[in-house]
Amino acid sequence: MDRLGEGYDSPAKMELALQLCWAIGEHGGGGASHKDAARELFENLELLLYENLSSSRLGLMQEARGSDSQNYRKSSQSRLLCFVVTAIAKLATYHRELLPRARVSLGKVARSRISDVRVWKRARDYLGLMNEPAICLSVLGPSRPSRGVMQNPGTINWSEGGTKMVAHIPFYILGEQEGPPFHDFTFSDVIPRK
Repeated sequence: MDRLGEGYDSPAKMELALQLCWAIGEHGGGGASHKDAARELFENLELLLYENLSSSRLGLMQEARGSDSQNYRKSSQSRLLCFVVTAIAKLATYHRELLPRARVSLGKVARSRISDVRVWKRARDYLGLMNEPAICLSVLGPSRPSRGVMQNPGTINWSEGGTKMVAHIPFYILGEQEGPPFHDFTFSDVIPRK
C-alpha cells in the first residue's frame, strides 16, 4: 500500500494500484472479524486520498494544457481517486466504526471540487447514500451478510421493509439530476394504506 500512489508513470503499476483498491473495497478488509486490518487499510486509503487530493490541487495551478504524459497522469490520478473513494465508502459500510472518518474524508473530496468532476461527484453521491443505511448496505455492502444468507449487492430484501425506513429515492434512480428531487413524497403517499 505504501507505494500505491506512485503508479502514474507506468500503466502496469497503475492497473495494479487500481486492482488493489478494488479488492480492498470489495472484500471489506477481511470481513467483520478483522476490524484491526480494516482500520489499517482504511488509514492507508485515507492517506492515499489526501496525498492525491493535495497533488491534484497543485495540478490545478499549473497550465491547463499539457503534454500527453501530463494528461495521462491526471487521468490516471482521477481514476485512482475514484477507486479510493469507492473503497473508503465500502469499508465504512462493512465496518460501521469507520463511518465517521469516511464521512469526513468524502466530505473533503466533495468540497474540494478538484479538476475532475467525476471524483467529487462520486464522493458526494456516496455521502448521500451513507445517509440511508438500508440502501447503503444494499448497494455497497457485502454479498454475504453475517447471518449467512446470500444477498447480492444492489438488491434489497423487501420482506424486511417493515423494519427499515427509506426516506428518499436512491441517487442511482435519479440519474444525473442535480440537487434534491423535484418531487417530495413518501412511500405512504404512493402505497395505499390498509
